[in-house]
Order: sequence, then structure tokens, then C-alpha cells
Amino acid sequence: MPYAHITGWGMTAPESILTNDDLSKMVETNDEWIRERTGIRERRIVSDGQTTSSLGVDAALKALTVANLRPTDLDLIICATSTPDYIFPATACLIQDQIGATRAGAFDLLAACSGFIYATNMAAQAIRSGSIRNALVIGAETLSRFVNWKDRNTCILFGDGAGAFVLQASERPGGVYSAVMHSDGSGGDLLTLAGGGSANPATEATIHEGKHFIEMDGKEVFRFATRVMAQATNEALDSAGMTLEQVQWIIPHQANIRIIEAAARGLKLPMDKFVVNLDRYGNTSTASIPIATVEAVEKGQIKSGDKLVLVGFGAGLTWGALTAEWTGPLPSKGHVYPQQYRVLGRVRSFVRRAIRFIEGIIFRREL
Repeated sequence: MPYAHITGWGMTAPESILTNDDLSKMVETNDEWIRERTGIRERRIVSDGQTTSSLGVDAALKALTVANLRPTDLDLIICATSTPDYIFPATACLIQDQIGATRAGAFDLLAACSGFIYATNMAAQAIRSGSIRNALVIGAETLSRFVNWKDRNTCILFGDGAGAFVLQASERPGGVYSAVMHSDGSGGDLLTLAGGGSANPATEATIHEGKHFIEMDGKEVFRFATRVMAQATNEALDSAGMTLEQVQWIIPHQANIRIIEAAARGLKLPMDKFVVNLDRYGNTSTASIPIATVEAVEKGQIKSGDKLVLVGFGAGLTWGALTAEWTGPLPSKGHVYPQQYRVLGRVRSFVRRAIRFIEGIIFRREL
């Protein structure tokens, strides 16, 4: 049975920074109040023209560059997101087209902030089963497009960004060891975006009622999160036959510093075992774990051979954890330039659209 290794990684964040002081000019709040309750100092906000898929493409190409893997060698693309470009087509399909991954199947996965753990586990399982060899997992969000900037309970929390992993099959031991995934739909109303689906399709009334903005019961979500973070971590470790003493780094979902501190207390670990960067990005949902991981790798914190636990929670309610050994890129011949495939992907997309247009004319004549 092959092992599923994380061989490539990449992240991207919009250039525009919204600080707590900036927010204090928009809503009744201040820097001290936000930092004390959340640990957040600033967050990134997409500009006009940027989308979830465009952020995902940037992170994906960086991950493929690290892995030295051609987009055409990908078998599967999973995009974990709560803020897709459209309800359909899948954002993963838009990314597949833009990076030129001509052989890959693609789909979106919605498990809110736990989505990246779910998606990485699914890609690893597919590799271990032998059905695929190369997968791309993306967590991408443009949460600022769904924030009510008059609601200080939610607008202070969320930011935009994307992160990506490349997973590849190898006979070398290591990579993703285990994962646990949980859900409790009875708490679905605690964190929700009620408008836009089949229950509340967009109407003048739903827009007037603000149903297309994120709504959250902060106290209940906080209690839920502090309970499940340590629990899921221990479950994933037990499943892998590992102990906390063997783990170099815990990479939690970056939602709130007090939740991470509670998880540290529950696991009886010092905070310096946890990778934390939410002060600069806020809660980027499915993107938060890969962004934190990539930054830790680039800073030299995470090294080859380190054992990690990724753990998160989110709307649904969902939660989960994943254990892995960080091994890095697999040996490969030559050097690959994935960015070139982006240009080729655009050409291919144009040609395929032109072919469909011509086929449509011919078909109409036949009728």
C-alpha cells in the first residue's frame, strides 16, 4: 500500500490589510478590545477582481512548484471552501481549468473551517487505495464578501486567503498517518450563512433581512470549540499509534487565540508547541491551517521528519484532526515550471470554447 506524502505547499493572501484601527472607524470597537478577545491585529481583504478561485490558483501553482510536479500529472483536485465563486460550477473545476490540469477530476468540499482536514484526508485515502497517485488540496476563502461590516461580533474575525498541499504516492513510509472527522448538525444554527441556498433563495426580502451575511452565536461556538480541539487531537494520535511526546507541532485552525490556549491547557502542552499566525490573518476558515503550515515551513520551524497534528472545527458543526510526518518533495528529474501551464491552460480553455461554438453551429445545421 503506498503512503500519501505532502510534497508541495503554497499560500497566498491579498495585499490589502485591514487593521483593528481601520475597523474602529467602521464599527464601535477598538484595537485593545479585539486583541484581548481574539488575538487578531489585522486581516487581509480581497480587492475587486479577486475571487476564491483566483486565490486558489495562486496557492496551487506555488504548491506545484515546491513539489516540482506538472499540473498535467494531477489526478484529483479538491477545493475546500465555504465561499465558492458560484454554487455551481465547482470552484475546483475553475482552478483545474486555469492551471491546465487536463487529467484531473475536480470537486468542492464544504465542511466549513474543518474542510481542509476533511479534504486532505480524502485525498490521502484515495492515494493509499491505489486509485490515484497525485492530488492537489486547496483551502480558499473570500469571507470578507459575506461579512456584515456593521456587526462587530463577526466583522472583526474573518479574513481572506488560500493555502494548498500537493499529496503524492510513495513507497517510503511517512506522510499522512491518520485522521478523524466528526459532525453534529444539531448545532448547525450556531454558525451559518442562511441566504442563497434552496431554503432561502435570494429575494428582496432575504437581502433586506441580511440573510446573506455570516451569523454566529459566539459564546456557543467558543464552548464547542474548546471542548473538541483536544479531544480530536487525542483521537487522531490514538488512531496513528502516536503519543503527544512524539509530536513536534500542533497546527490548529486559526479562529481565536483563547480557543487555542484552551486546547493547549486541555492537552497539557506549552503554547510554543502550537503554530499561531491569526494575529496577522484573522480567521480564514479552510485556508487557515495550510497558511499557518506554509509560513511555519518557510520560517524553518517545521522540518523534514517532524510529526504534526492539524486540528480544526467549524460550522456544521464539524471538527476533526489529522496526523502526518512532514517529509517534503519527492526526488524527481529535471525542473518543472507550473506557471507555464497556466498560460497553456488559458489557451486550451479558449480552444475548447471555440470548438464547442463550432460544434453548436454544425449541430444546428444538422437539425
